[in-house]
Amino acid sequence: MPFYSASLIETVQSEIIRDNAGILECVKEGIGRVIGMGVPHSKRLLPLLSLVFPTVLHGVLHYIISSVIQKFVLLILKRKTYNSHLAESTSPVQSMLDAYFPELIANFAASLCSDVILYPLETVLHRLHIQGTRTIIDNTDLGYEVLPINTQYEGMRDCINTIRQEEGVLGFYKGFGAVVIQYTLHAAVLQITKIIYSTLLQNSV
Repeated sequence: MPFYSASLIETVQSEIIRDNAGILECVKEGIGRVIGMGVPHSKRLLPLLSLVFPTVLHGVLHYIISSVIQKFVLLILKRKTYNSHLAESTSPVQSMLDAYFPELIANFAASLCSDVILYPLETVLHRLHIQGTRTIIDNTDLGYEVLPINTQYEGMRDCINTIRQEEGVLGFYKGFGAVVIQYTLHAAVLQITKIIYSTLLQNSV
């Protein structure tokens, strides 16, 4: 968890003030977070014990949701494939695609649904992890300056209530466009891979 915090800070930190950190920078920052040395601390920094519950909750829910959806989608795809095989004879190419691609599609659907469903919780989790770490982010409204993170959440419940009161429901979905772009590209890669794979199989038959 402390290493997750350190990697998250490196991810959101503005390029304007980020120094050339080494490959082991997250490890050093994580160890410093645990022992309380080597990392600038503030009174707003939440203790690790306060971050355990939201971090574990997010991880467990993500695993449960993705596992259930993956099995459900895979069951539907396999049943559909089985019925199509009974209805009409399939080519060797289609048989090979039916053997491998349902798993890929199920994994894609599981990851997409779990990320979308848990995005509000992920927003809360990220804000709790970077609070008090002197993180500076880009001002996306103006585009030429940086802004410090000056939140003062007392915990998960306070963070949820504050976001809902000050930013509304849409406050939980800030940055959601990046998720849309990510899975759009992922879907495109899957489709291109299917086309290439089917073409190679047809040429080899």
